[in-house]
Amino acid sequence: MSDLSNKVILTVATTGAWPKKEDTPYVPITPSEIAEEVYACWKAGASVAHIHVRDDNANASMDYNKFEETVNLIRQKKDCNIVLNLTTSGGIGLTDDVRMMPFINLKPELASYDCGSMNWQHNTVFENSPAFLEKLGTTMQNVGVKPEIEIFDVGMIYNALYYLKKGVLKGPLHFQFVLGAAGGMPATVENLVYLKNLIPEGSTWSALGIGKGHLPIMYAALALGGNIRVGMEDNILFSKGQLAKSNVEFVERAKTAIEAFGKQVATPDEARQILGV
Repeated sequence: MSDLSNKVILTVATTGAWPKKEDTPYVPITPSEIAEEVYACWKAGASVAHIHVRDDNANASMDYNKFEETVNLIRQKKDCNIVLNLTTSGGIGLTDDVRMMPFINLKPELASYDCGSMNWQHNTVFENSPAFLEKLGTTMQNVGVKPEIEIFDVGMIYNALYYLKKGVLKGPLHFQFVLGAAGGMPATVENLVYLKNLIPEGSTWSALGIGKGHLPIMYAALALGGNIRVGMEDNILFSKGQLAKSNVEFVERAKTAIEAFGKQVATPDEARQILGV
């Protein structure tokens, strides 16, 4: 096994649940657009692709057929071995089965595990009930998909520790710190340091800052020895007042930052080794 201590997992989240073409014409929406963007990001160096899909009206969706088409198109790309991470949270008020079907059937390496409920954007409830989290963790273990534990606030870490102790989650854990969501913790370096210091020894972690928090959190995560996520799910502006014309732009900037720290972007297979998938 190669030395992985100097490798950084670079995740790209190309689409998310929010931006539409009226917000930015460059966001990929359809399965074919998402697959082409993921492929371009893989060629630019991305290790992992975090996948959301949209319905025919470009709204957030957990439509299994859209996931299946998107994943199959990515897997059919020549030589593309990017690690796949499917969301379980592409909408509000969905049944447990609808949220879990994509990862159960499509067997990505990772799927999101949002470790608690929260007041989302101050206007709705993003519900992840204890019963759902127990079912989700158990099902992920049964089908061999690793949870990416999404942390929007500090209590979610303690939820993860509870489920680890109970056996619903299995270590070593992998955390994604999502900072800057309305209703969650702000995207500050101080908050990132605080969260990072609470997770179990031997865990892996990544971080992102939404909107204007994008760059401070990216640089702080690298300085703290973590992994990073970029992409239009979290931020559509490349710089103030300037829309990113592709997710590739975010990947290329992140790769430059990683190399400026004297590190290297993990290949997809190296990311698999780091994550144990």
